[in-house]
Amino acid sequence: MNWSNVFVAAKACLDAAEISEKIRLSRVAERLWQDGALATNSVSPALPIGEPGRPARPVLVTPAQVPKRGLGSQEGRTALLHALAHIEFNAINLAWDAVYRFRDMPPQYYSDWIRVAIEEAYHFELLQKRLRSLGCEYGDLPAHDGLWDMAKRTAFDPMVRMALVPRVLEARGLDVTPGIITKLQHAGDDESVAALRIILRDEIGHVAIGSRWFHHECERRDLVAEQVFAELVEDYFHGQLRGPFHYEARLQAGFSEAELHTLQRTGTP
Repeated sequence: MNWSNVFVAAKACLDAAEISEKIRLSRVAERLWQDGALATNSVSPALPIGEPGRPARPVLVTPAQVPKRGLGSQEGRTALLHALAHIEFNAINLAWDAVYRFRDMPPQYYSDWIRVAIEEAYHFELLQKRLRSLGCEYGDLPAHDGLWDMAKRTAFDPMVRMALVPRVLEARGLDVTPGIITKLQHAGDDESVAALRIILRDEIGHVAIGSRWFHHECERRDLVAEQVFAELVEDYFHGQLRGPFHYEARLQAGFSEAELHTLQRTGTP
């Protein structure tokens, strides 16, 4: 690949529309980064955020229009796995946008988010494989685009992006996945349980990466992270967050007790 720097590589991965090509390019970019072949200097600024490359399907609808079914039926489990696959696909784009958009960050920042992109691609493949075993293809059901909407709203500042995308929206997976695993166990769906256990383990690490770089940006600007987080949650979510919150997983992912209290105050268990 004739990529002059990590930002050109990230943009190529972000723009790829076909899923297999996005994942292939992601792995090429990760290998080149590990080999030291991608520089972190760029003469051109990031373009304004637009829509990422993605396939024509699934059809994107409002969250209320996404089908919700009980996990006791195969149809319900398929709908759940499709929704999770869509989240993981979005997460690939979110990781590459975090690389592409925010310049002049330490090299470890780019290493971290490239790693996230590769792990999200693996998560997507796990869910895609399980969906296919159930007779479903990613794109067969509608999906919503809440994660990317927040990416657009936070494209102006890495501190705000780190606070609200990995630490609020993506961290919801830490809260709800243990309960989903329990329900799938009761339904006897051991294959889906195995995939979700891998995803939960990795997602704690991904949220921790968001925490690391949120705190890095706060320290760089001489800001109090806990105060900034509370203000951003209030400004962007206006009390719309809902509990319960998985405190143990969130502590592992770099939340402080004060930040957990902020979530508790704004959420309704």
